[in-house]
Amino acid sequence: MTELSHPLAPYGWDEGFADSFTAHAAGGAVPGRIVRVDRGRCDVVVPAPDGTGVHTVQADTALVTTGDPLNIMCTGDWAAVDTDRAMVLALLPRRSAFVRSTSSKRSEGQVLAANVDHAVIAVSLAVELDLGRVERFLALAWESGAEPMVVLTKADLVPDPVVLGHLVADTATVAPGAQVLAVSAETGEGVDVLAASLAGGTSVLLGQSGAGKSTLANALVGEEVQGVNAARDRDGKGRHTTTTRNMLKLPSGGVLIDTPGLRGVGLWDAESGLSQTFSEIEELAARCRFHDCGHSAEPGCAVLAAVGSGELGQRRLDSYRKLQRENAWIASRTDARLRAEIRRDWKQKSAEGREAYARKRGL
Repeated sequence: MTELSHPLAPYGWDEGFADSFTAHAAGGAVPGRIVRVDRGRCDVVVPAPDGTGVHTVQADTALVTTGDPLNIMCTGDWAAVDTDRAMVLALLPRRSAFVRSTSSKRSEGQVLAANVDHAVIAVSLAVELDLGRVERFLALAWESGAEPMVVLTKADLVPDPVVLGHLVADTATVAPGAQVLAVSAETGEGVDVLAASLAGGTSVLLGQSGAGKSTLANALVGEEVQGVNAARDRDGKGRHTTTTRNMLKLPSGGVLIDTPGLRGVGLWDAESGLSQTFSEIEELAARCRFHDCGHSAEPGCAVLAAVGSGELGQRRLDSYRKLQRENAWIASRTDARLRAEIRRDWKQKSAEGREAYARKRGL
């Protein structure tokens, strides 16, 4: 059976995943993709016994449950499954992962979706456009390894095409390298273009509550697969219509992961993502007189010169500084936690085993 004719091909199975599954196949496991996660269990799509299609198995996840939030299973993961015992045996290596910082003070990362090709950032036009939040989402999306796209939803609420065009253009200025598209699930405007862009891959739909993600998911799927609640009139915020991350098949090919609304989107190890999101500032910084220029008051600063000439907006620079500080703070907290864990592990090792342990850790 070629990988293109594999029953799981519509869910993203290919030769690369098949290669990483080889060792598990020898043990009698079957491949599957996690399409929904519940506490202690998950729904996994696996090949049907007759090999002509797929079916969903609710599997136990005890063997892959870990205390590390970055390695815990999530929607989009590929897995080795024992269908006889309905158990996930192992997770295959991820190609990409969308990770945010949790709201806890422990500075932990949370994986929202795995093995994603497109990160669709839904931004509602029912409320004032928040470019800073768009930049935050974009930094995480670029860092994930997925290709980001910004979708301005509820475009029917902006009837003036000139105003709508300005909103799209303003968003495009903070999203270098990413497609920006205005859509309306109500009228169908832009939905066909979005569907064509997502065809054949795995996409994750991200955004705040009230951004219209579930309505957009229904429009892309072509039927009411996700429940929809109205946003609050006073602030446009939603009511968490979607409570779990669900994978949906798209009629145009590929799959879509719909996610609950995100009230907080903290950065997590997003240095390269920030560089791509603010690529024009990074390019200007390379022309500064001093290589360690802080872009605050240094002589010969190309970034400040660009602000003075109007080439670069002050809001854009302020956002860049803010997100850089946040990312550095998260990195310092994470490094401190890692060092503490290493010290605890070290104390648990016997004197005889410390030399080998040091070599393993690269200490």
